[in-house]
Amino acid sequence: MSLKVERGRTLARSQALQILFQAEALDLSVDTVLAGDYLISKGPLDAYAVELARGCHDNIDRIDYALKSVSMNWSLYRMPGTDRNLLRLAVYEMRFLTGDAAIDDAVIINEAVEIAKAYGTDESSRFVNGVLGRISRMETLPEPPVEQGEDQVESEDEAQIVSSEVAFDIEAHTESDVETGSDADVEESIDTVLVSDDVDGE
Repeated sequence: MSLKVERGRTLARSQALQILFQAEALDLSVDTVLAGDYLISKGPLDAYAVELARGCHDNIDRIDYALKSVSMNWSLYRMPGTDRNLLRLAVYEMRFLTGDAAIDDAVIINEAVEIAKAYGTDESSRFVNGVLGRISRMETLPEPPVEQGEDQVESEDEAQIVSSEVAFDIEAHTESDVETGSDADVEESIDTVLVSDDVDGE
């Protein structure tokens, strides 16, 4: 485990990621996970981690809608679970924390990239950097339709999320370099992730 994700706010963000991942994998609310035997790589659980996990969970529909809008029409639920939940947390920090709690987008993106290196795949840091770069260029997040209908493929992907996810390895760590967040990089990263998923699923 990189020491960079074991200190201060970075540790709190990595704890929040682990809580969100468990809530999604078990199809439970964040509060239910927090009330039970949750697993984190290093404790005690930081209050900021709880704030992030709860806030992200409470605003997940709008966050997911924003991520879909910048992900080149790829299904959100075909992203690796670690990347998906890390992106959700970062978007929450970038666009839902206001006033004295607000943090500069560049700081949040850099933190997310470091966590992606620790918990994600070889492509995760580049992918996360690119997607969040697009979010950063939005002054406000798009509002989802009042009656948002999910297409059949999206629904099937979401329904199978528990069975298709690789177990969250809290000790995984990669040292891939951070790339620039251009649109071309994002498209290439998404293609790589999805091709890898398709191969694994055969």
